[in-house]
Amino acid sequence: MIIRDASKEELSFIREQRVKAYEDHIGKIPAEHWEALKKAISSDADQQENVDLIVAEVNDVIFGSVALFPAKTDAYEGYVDEMDYPEIRVLAVDRNARGQGIASALIDECISRAKAKGYDAIGLHTGSFMDGAIALYQGKYGFERMPEYDFEPADDGIIVKAFRKLI
Repeated sequence: MIIRDASKEELSFIREQRVKAYEDHIGKIPAEHWEALKKAISSDADQQENVDLIVAEVNDVIFGSVALFPAKTDAYEGYVDEMDYPEIRVLAVDRNARGQGIASALIDECISRAKAKGYDAIGLHTGSFMDGAIALYQGKYGFERMPEYDFEPADDGIIVKAFRKLI
């Protein structure tokens, strides 16, 4: 597996793959929430200055991606204060490649990059309905809940939960 920065030419593929990966959650959320989530994960937010868009590639095929937003960035379009540490966003793994360590490799890369930049913490937000992601972040990686940074983007009871890990 190769972990590397994405190229501009790969953006549309990465965003399509991201939407397909997140489609697993359609049945857990109202249609309006799905449309808002789909718009957010398809936006060009991952092209802001100093955002690392990272891919996991196996045999020249991209099977997953993640965006690492720098500290002090509006990663969530005004919903949350700017954090003093980098934020992992839009982690996605192709359905056919799950369980092969791709998500972990991408998370490990984000943690390594944050450490290399001198940060002592890394954060993320994930939907309350993303049980698998929450289990991975808390169970394997020891991310701690930061409920003071939660937000409810669609006023529909679905909370985007905040997490942080000291590194």
